[in-house]
Amino acid sequence: MTTMSIRPSGSARPSGSARPAGYGVVRAGRGSLLLHRRSALVALGLLLALAAVGVAYLCVGERFVAPAEVLKVIFGQDARAAFVVEELRMPRLAVGLMVGAAFGVAGALIQTVARNPLASPDIIGISQGAGALTVGAMTFGLTSYTVLPYLSIVGGIAAAALVYVFAWRGGLHATRFVLIGIGFAIALRSLTTLFMTKGDYLVAQQAQIWMTGSLNGRGWDEAAPIRWTLLVMLPAILWAARAQRTVSLDDDTATALGVRLGRVRLGLVFVGVVLASVATGVAGPVDFVALLAPQIARRMTRTAQIPLLCSALMGAFVVVAADLLGRRLFSPAELPVGVLTAAVGAPYLIWLIVRSRTGGKA
Repeated sequence: MTTMSIRPSGSARPSGSARPAGYGVVRAGRGSLLLHRRSALVALGLLLALAAVGVAYLCVGERFVAPAEVLKVIFGQDARAAFVVEELRMPRLAVGLMVGAAFGVAGALIQTVARNPLASPDIIGISQGAGALTVGAMTFGLTSYTVLPYLSIVGGIAAAALVYVFAWRGGLHATRFVLIGIGFAIALRSLTTLFMTKGDYLVAQQAQIWMTGSLNGRGWDEAAPIRWTLLVMLPAILWAARAQRTVSLDDDTATALGVRLGRVRLGLVFVGVVLASVATGVAGPVDFVALLAPQIARRMTRTAQIPLLCSALMGAFVVVAADLLGRRLFSPAELPVGVLTAAVGAPYLIWLIVRSRTGGKA
C-alpha cells in the first residue's frame, strides 16, 4: 500500500541526512521528495485566490449570475445561466488562465537564465518578435486566431535567437543580454508599426486592438493553440523546474558538478520563448505579466530560485483579475487587459531600475 507523509524539517532524522531549512520530505512508497513548506502554502493560497476571482469573473457581466448558479454550471448541473457561463464567459476565463500561466513561467525561466529581474520577454524583444511576425501576417491577409499563435512562436524564437547570438561573448552576461534585448525590442516594435501602416485600414485597426493585449472575443477555438502548446511543453516545463536549480548556482560550482551550463541555459530559454510567444499570439502582447509574476512569487515564497508553479499561478491571477477590472471599471466600455497590466507594471519596472541603482535599497 502506498503511503504519503510530510515530515517537518525540525523533526528527528537519520544521522548523515542533509536537508535545507524550511523543507519537509514528501514520501510516496519508497520514493521521497523535498518540499519547501512556504512555497506549498503560497501555492495553496494562490489557488484559493484564483478560484475566488474565477467565480467572480463568471458571475459579473452585462447580466449578473449568482455564485450558486455558476457553481451549478461548473459541476455539470443544469442551470438557467448555462449558456452565459459556458459559452460566453468560461472560454475567455480559460484563455486568461492559460495566457497568464504561460507568461508567468516564461518570465521565471528567462529571468533565471539572465539572472536579472528586468529580463522579461516583453522587455528583451521576444514578445515584440512574436508581435512583428503576427502583425505582418495580418497585413498580408492572415487573420485566423487559430493560426496566428503558431506564427508568433516562430517570430519569438527568431527574435530570441538574434538576442542570444548578439549577447554571447564567450558567455552570457546579464547586463549585455538585457541591453541588446531592449535594442531589438525597439527595432521590432518599429517594424510592427511599419506593417500596420502598409496594411488595409480594417486590418490595421484589428492589429492595433490585438497589440494592446486583449481577451475580448476569445472562445474555445482561440484557446486551442495555447492549450495544445502547454500540453506538449509540459514535460519540458517539468524538466525546467529541475534544471533551474543548477542554473541558479554560480558557474564554477555548476561546472564542477558536471552541468553543461550552455545547453541547460539554451533549453530553459527555448521553453520560456515558446510559452511567451504562444501567449502573445493568443492574447496579444499583455505587457509586464512576465515581469511581475515571477518577482512577486519569489518574494512571497522567499526561495533562492524563482518558483515556477507559484509564478504560473500568480501570472494567471494577474491576467484574470486585470481582465475582470477592465470589463467593469468603465462598463459598458471595456478596457483591454494589457492596459491594466501596463498601468501596474510600468511603475514596478521603474522601481526595479531605481532599486538596482541604489544597490537594492529602495
